[in-house]
Amino acid sequence: MISSAKRKVLDGLNKRYIYGRVPLLHTIIFIIEMAVAARLAAKFNAYYAERPVLTTMVTNAVLGGVADTVAQLITAVRTRRAQTSGNSEDFLSIEIHDLDKEKPPPVGELGFSRRSPAPFDFERLTRFMAYGFFMAPIQFQWFGFLSRAFPLTKTNPNAPAFKRVAFDQLIFAPFGLACFFTYMTIAEGGGRRALTQKFRDVYLPTLKANFVLWPAVQILNFRVVPIQFQIPFVSTVGIAWTAYLSLTNSAETS
Repeated sequence: MISSAKRKVLDGLNKRYIYGRVPLLHTIIFIIEMAVAARLAAKFNAYYAERPVLTTMVTNAVLGGVADTVAQLITAVRTRRAQTSGNSEDFLSIEIHDLDKEKPPPVGELGFSRRSPAPFDFERLTRFMAYGFFMAPIQFQWFGFLSRAFPLTKTNPNAPAFKRVAFDQLIFAPFGLACFFTYMTIAEGGGRRALTQKFRDVYLPTLKANFVLWPAVQILNFRVVPIQFQIPFVSTVGIAWTAYLSLTNSAETS
């Protein structure tokens, strides 16, 4: 009974839009995530001092959730824009065909399945949050290794920072992307064939995009940011990157 009621509420929210463009449910989830992220940011130093690894894991999970929500929001807005191009909408609108409960259009008729944006995917959100959560300890150990192997000195801080970036991009970046696509494919129920196709179609283009963005980010990270903030800094900058990965991964599986 409770599950049925929750489903009705979610279905209702999925069909409503702000100004006829922005999906209401996506927006609500984004606001909740940003509130949690703001709370973490305000208390980060205290949490990190007590439990650094757990704090990093939770922070990574929240920021990964924000990134995927942004990606789903972008997809929904694009679809909605194409669907309602040239039409005026109220502040809070609902699909016209959803009001006709007696005879909804058959799948495919009038572009019903294609025109309607997909509802918010909570399973996909959970996958991204779980990936960020479980990947954080590996990142924590990796950044700790880099700081010990290439300590910054007052006389020559630039050379160690560049060495950290080189090691990070040549070793960890390919490994991290391989982990990401492997995890996502398996979590989505894909097998060896789907994983092979994923690596063949999107791994190398994504790795090339990584080399365009992340060296500059990591130079700033290793050169300026204190070590306790390095993973949160990467995760914060990585909201856009993870949103890109989410769009890439979902496009490949759709």
